Amino acid sequence: MARRKRPAQDKESPRKRGILGNALRTTVYWGMVLSLWGAIAFGALGAYVWATVPGAEDLSLPERDGGITVLAANGELLAHRGTFQGDEVRLDELPDYLPEAVIATEDRRFRYHFGVDPIGLARAMAANLRAGQVVQGGSTITQQLAKNLFLKPDRTVKRKLQEMVIAVWLEAKFSKDEILQLYLNRVYFGAGAYGVDAAANRYFAKSAREVTLAEAAMLAGLLKAPTRYAPTRNAKLARARAALVLESMVEGGYITAEDGRNAASARTRIAGAARLPAVNYVVDWVSELVPAFVGTRKGELIVETTIDPYLQQLADAAVSERMEASGAASAQAAAVVMETDGAVKAMVGGRSYAASQFNRAVKAKRQPGSAFKPFVYLAAMEAGLTPDTVRYDRPVRFGKWQPANYNDHYRGPLTLRDALAVSSNVIAATLAYEVGAEYVARTARRLGIASGVADNLSIALGTSEVSLVELTAAYAPFANGGWGVLPYIVHRITTRDGTVVYRREGSGPGRVIGDRALGQMNDMLRQAILTGTGRAAELPGRPAGGKTGTSQEFRDAWFVGYTTALVTGIWVGNDDGTPMKKVTGGSLPAGIWRDIMDPATVNRPVETLPGDSAPPDGNAIASFLSGLTLASRDEPAEQTSGSFWQRLFGGGAVPRSGRMAD
Repeated sequence: MARRKRPAQDKESPRKRGILGNALRTTVYWGMVLSLWGAIAFGALGAYVWATVPGAEDLSLPERDGGITVLAANGELLAHRGTFQGDEVRLDELPDYLPEAVIATEDRRFRYHFGVDPIGLARAMAANLRAGQVVQGGSTITQQLAKNLFLKPDRTVKRKLQEMVIAVWLEAKFSKDEILQLYLNRVYFGAGAYGVDAAANRYFAKSAREVTLAEAAMLAGLLKAPTRYAPTRNAKLARARAALVLESMVEGGYITAEDGRNAASARTRIAGAARLPAVNYVVDWVSELVPAFVGTRKGELIVETTIDPYLQQLADAAVSERMEASGAASAQAAAVVMETDGAVKAMVGGRSYAASQFNRAVKAKRQPGSAFKPFVYLAAMEAGLTPDTVRYDRPVRFGKWQPANYNDHYRGPLTLRDALAVSSNVIAATLAYEVGAEYVARTARRLGIASGVADNLSIALGTSEVSLVELTAAYAPFANGGWGVLPYIVHRITTRDGTVVYRREGSGPGRVIGDRALGQMNDMLRQAILTGTGRAAELPGRPAGGKTGTSQEFRDAWFVGYTTALVTGIWVGNDDGTPMKKVTGGSLPAGIWRDIMDPATVNRPVETLPGDSAPPDGNAIASFLSGLTLASRDEPAEQTSGSFWQRLFGGGAVPRSGRMAD
């Protein structure tokens, strides 16, 4: 029988198998080598990142904040913060669906990863690449805990790497249940509530041990964006977010579909959803200040503030009612009331604390417009001019810059008293030119403007941004006899056993306005209320001074005014800086100011504003005139000398034109 011939490819099979085997062995070998070097590199990177963690050599779990009790000046309780808002709850005390809701929405593989979830990171990166922006985060619950306990909220690669390394350390040191318990007791749930029990009390007026499935889902939904999804701010949005959490719980097998539907349709009663008092802005600010006064001291603290509960209620009501009636739906408002020594007696950081916890009185910096002009006029008074000095209100140009009045309306010759009252931009710019923009900037800083003030001519129109609290404090010297003040709200801090750990001592920077210039300024600022742009703020029968301010295109509206007892500042504007519908400092802000100051001063003595307004002697005027560079102070000439303008503007950019509403 003839032997069957094998196919040619069969003869080559052993060779092919040898090649494939070699390739496989090579791949495995280099895979192991690369894995080994990768592990070494990863370990080295981890060691380096660990070394950059603050206090890594003795890293330990920080104690939970002991909390603070915040008191008004009369001893009345304003608020508790810290552990007072909620207990440290154990995981086994909570209904199972509460931690399960958090896991389902924040970290589905929490029980299986080692602190960092590579799958979650890859998914988040892919989603962000598809969207072209950051739409998902890959942080695990353990990473979030690491950030909350040990790190600052910086958005840097270094901080992210530190977060990962600490997360691995936490996983090695604590069990999953311990990590979850730590997280639930420390994470921020919005509205000043830290910890799940604090949040349950804040939103539902009950302990976290008693929340329903629907309430648990709402609490878990807050963690993505506490302010946005807070039920006290937008109950409809909070319920929609809770429905998504319930869907995730169904998908994860934690609850049945029927349980999810029932919880989604359940009625959830929100505690205090209508309104939170503005005193919460005060308490937030105090809470932020306390560490600077006492350092890292732990335990329960009692903070005695300067707040007057009656004035706080007045300010809260005035802002709320005026803004509600104004029709300016999107606009915000802020108010600061202080005694003439700088003690803050009331503060409102926005029209609704429930809607936004951002304190616009302290943290927002905006252009003050003409509310800055008193510093320009003070510089002029100190240089030898008087309220009766005449300047021309007419179109003028300084080099490339041409200031303009609102609506291009000019009045011709005006005394400085009338020029400030009607808020002439041209004359304010002329005075800044005469005395020097640098001297105006120094004058503002001397009275307490701590923010950066550009020393160019546009400073005359209030183009340098300031906060409401610092501008209000800078007006205090006009009311108290010329003494500079530093605004303050904390008077004393003690421990629960009465040990004093901080007491405010000392005073302000001393005398910052001379008696004659002080009297002249009060003469003019009183006129600004009686006959000028601040007429809506007049207090019948009571001397008061003040100034309106409106920035370009009605973006910001201000009124800051005072009596001999109180200084109050008001700001109104949109958070995003968009123009309002012709809201000026003389309208809404002046009205809010009067609503506060009229009842606030009823039982206080009627006193004239301080200072001696007698004109300076001839030598002072002559000395000032000899230093002028203008050919005629009444008719400012156009200057084009590069070296002169460089010196005058201090190298800063000069706007080509300037126009403020008042």
